[in-house]
Amino acid sequence: MIGSVRGTVAYQAAEYCLIETAGGVGYRVFMPVSQMRTLSMGQEVRVLTYTSVREDAIQLYGFLTQQYYDLFALLLSVSGIGPKVAIGILGAARPEDFYLAVQSRDLKMLTKLPGIGKKTAERMVLELKDKIGTLESEENDREFAAAVSGEGKSEAINEAMAALAALGYSNSEILPVLRKIPDYGTLKRDELIRKALQMFAKK
Repeated sequence: MIGSVRGTVAYQAAEYCLIETAGGVGYRVFMPVSQMRTLSMGQEVRVLTYTSVREDAIQLYGFLTQQYYDLFALLLSVSGIGPKVAIGILGAARPEDFYLAVQSRDLKMLTKLPGIGKKTAERMVLELKDKIGTLESEENDREFAAAVSGEGKSEAINEAMAALAALGYSNSEILPVLRKIPDYGTLKRDELIRKALQMFAKK
């Protein structure tokens, strides 16, 4: 299995790029669209790669960070999700946003991802909710996840989420805003709602 490739971006297509190594070997690497956009012709890069072996093809999927690679591998553990769907998900959502959507059971956000219907979204929540902690990269993320749905679940935060949802905001919009509020864990529901609405108004 090829674990990583270092070289120069020699060609870019809609779904993949060609990375040419110093030895003259070119690797076709499929990447999330969001990460493909950060690359440019002639740029030297190192990508972490996942080798997918099928009866009719051997394909490389590449990622610029360990966080994206880890989520890709985790998505493949979900029944019915293959490399193409997983790479599409990573092209449409950042790992931290996907993580919060699973933890908060935000089916509305998950079903907006390419190739994901309601049944698949429900299956992702069921199969990943206990594993998704592997994607947490910062202490603040772990603390916030616990406040939303973990052992340290905060009633004030969940009541604020329900109130904001009643105003028409989705969990995928609410969670990143609440996470940015200083001392969110000590504030009461009404204060959380007020600060969240102020932040929404600034967007």
